Amino acid sequence: MKRRTSCARTCRSRCTRRWRTCSMTLFDLVYFAILLLYVLGTIFFLAGAFSRQVALKRLAGYLAAGGLLLHTLILIHFLAATEISTLTVSYYIKLFSWCLVALFFILWWRLKLEFLALIASPIAILLFIFSFTHQTAAKMPPDLAGPFFGLHIGSLFGSMALLAMAFAAGLIFIRLEKKIKAKAKLSDMDRDMPALSTFDRVNYWAVLIGFPLYTVGMLTGFVFAKFAWGSVLTGDPKEIVSIIVWLLFALLFHNRLARGWWGRRPAVWAIGLFSLAIGSMIIINFFMPTHHSFQNRPGIEQSVPTPPTNK
Repeated sequence: MKRRTSCARTCRSRCTRRWRTCSMTLFDLVYFAILLLYVLGTIFFLAGAFSRQVALKRLAGYLAAGGLLLHTLILIHFLAATEISTLTVSYYIKLFSWCLVALFFILWWRLKLEFLALIASPIAILLFIFSFTHQTAAKMPPDLAGPFFGLHIGSLFGSMALLAMAFAAGLIFIRLEKKIKAKAKLSDMDRDMPALSTFDRVNYWAVLIGFPLYTVGMLTGFVFAKFAWGSVLTGDPKEIVSIIVWLLFALLFHNRLARGWWGRRPAVWAIGLFSLAIGSMIIINFFMPTHHSFQNRPGIEQSVPTPPTNK
C-alpha cells in the first residue's frame, strides 16, 4: 500500500513539473506572439503610411488587433489566477502597455485618428519589452488591495495613456506646423495627415479627461500612503515628481479651458508633461530607492512571482 501511495505521489509530482514546464513555454510563446503582432503591425502601418497603401494600413490594424486580443487574454488570466494583493511590477507595465494600444484603437475607431499609431505603437512595444526586465513582486496588506488600489492604478494609467496620445499628436503638430510656416515641400505621408486642428483636438480631449483621472490617481495614492506608511507625504522621490506633474497638468488644464490655449503651446506642454511622467516612472521606479519600487518596504513581503497554475 505504502509503495503504491509513494508511486502515485511520484507520478503526480512528475506530471506537475511537466505541466509547469509546458505552461511556462506556453506563456513564453504567447508573449512572443503578442510582441511579434505588435511589431509587425507597426512595420506594416509605417509602410502603408509612406507608400499611401490603405491595404497595408488595414493589415496593420488586423495584426495589432490580434496582439491586443492576446494581450487582453493573458492579463485576464493572470488577474484571475493570482491573488490581487500580490503586485507584480511586470504585470502593471504590461497593463500600461495594453492601455496605450486599447486607447489608440478607440481613437482610431471613433475619430479615425490612425496617425497616432506612429508614436503610440512604438511606446507600447518598448513598455512591453521593458516589463520582462522586472519580475519582482511584493505581498501587499489585503485591506489595501482590491478595487481601491485598482482605482489608483487604473486612473493613473488611463491618464498616462491619454497624455501619451497628446504627446504623439503634439510631436506631429509641431513638425507639420514648422513645415507649413516654412512653406517646405510636404511628403506624401504629410499630405495624408489631417488638419492641424485635429491634432489640437486630441490634445484638448486628452487634457480635459486626463487631468481629472490623474487627480483621482493622486488622491487615492495619498490615501493608500496614509494606510500603508502612516503618512500622506513621506518625501518619496516619486511623490515629489508626481506633485510637480500634477501642478503642471493643472496649469495646462486651466489655460486650455479658461484662457483658450490652442496650437503649439499646449502641444509643447503635453510633450514635456509626458516626458517628465514617463521619465520619472522609469528612472525613479526602477533605479532609485522609492516606495513605488516595492523594495525595502516595512510590513511588505517581497517575492518573485511564478506562473499561475490551475487548481
